[in-house]
Amino acid sequence: MAAEAEAGSAHPTRYWHRLDDGRVQCDVCPRACRLQEGQRGLCFVRMRQDDRIVLTTYGRSSGYCVDPIEKKPLNHFLPGTPVLSFGTAGCNLACRFCQNWDISKSREIDTLADAASPEEIAAAALRLGCRSVAFTYNDPVIFMEYAIDVAGACHAAGLKAVAVTAGYMCDEPRAEFYRSMDAANVDLKGFTEDFYHRICAGHLGPVLETLEYLKHETDVWFEITNLLIPGANDSDGEIDQMTRWIVERLGPDVPVHFTAFHPDWKMLDRPPTPPATLTRARRIALANGVRYAYTGNVHDSEGGSTFCHGCGALLIERDWYELGEWNLTGDGRCRACGAPCPGVLDGRPGGWGRRRLPVRLRSG
Repeated sequence: MAAEAEAGSAHPTRYWHRLDDGRVQCDVCPRACRLQEGQRGLCFVRMRQDDRIVLTTYGRSSGYCVDPIEKKPLNHFLPGTPVLSFGTAGCNLACRFCQNWDISKSREIDTLADAASPEEIAAAALRLGCRSVAFTYNDPVIFMEYAIDVAGACHAAGLKAVAVTAGYMCDEPRAEFYRSMDAANVDLKGFTEDFYHRICAGHLGPVLETLEYLKHETDVWFEITNLLIPGANDSDGEIDQMTRWIVERLGPDVPVHFTAFHPDWKMLDRPPTPPATLTRARRIALANGVRYAYTGNVHDSEGGSTFCHGCGALLIERDWYELGEWNLTGDGRCRACGAPCPGVLDGRPGGWGRRRLPVRLRSG
């Protein structure tokens, strides 16, 4: 395992097939990149080498940081606990508004400054007092072999594995990937095919398929993030349609996070999202039956806190990523009325707070 984690290694992959015209097609995501020898897919990290598709960034990271789990964002998964977060480089979508473009759009191997085996990552997470490891900053779909191996090492050490993803993935690799995950936050970027096509260079359908797969075929705890961009995906009609679909197809207990956009990368012509837009989206979601609707990237204690769906009592108070009141019983029920609060709850909150702690594991 450690040898495979060395810089520049070409790690074998499974999801590809040869075409009649001599190209090799990558089958991890719906982009289906068809590659000649030496070519990389749009994601940058999957490459044709010796008539097969290899992962070129196995064992490499763009950096590690201990974050609050709420930053992923996950509000119903081990609240208040620290998570060791890392990503690699590249992405299989091309969102014009990408907030992590320096990592996800990187074509520089120098971005991957840290190297670590799966076992080293799990050991570091334990040493740092983390309860889980998150694959984030860029999409773990494109480095799924590394993420799966890290998840296995984490499980052996008693830790959880978390995927922060856009959910843009094909059926067979999706099933293998999520067999190794304990929790996920899926970025539902909009709710129209036009938005995905024009702004993300992708399609909406595969993301919805991932969400339904997670709900109906797995035990993975998942939450949804919707970044609201002024004039692009923030209309009342689109939010109404999206949240109705979530309740009808996924159920009322899937948390939805409405987060604020800030101008970045290729979308510098749009203004930041007004806080009122997030509040409006949250109200639409609640009216449509979403029991746990949150606002993010703004200071909004009410929008960030968890309330009982049964009696409306405050269950978990949040101020940014700092937890305040905790009104849940040891088995995750409302102290006022006894209604259950869904999620992976530990009986008591962690005390990590809003701290972020960049760490180095070992240099490459």
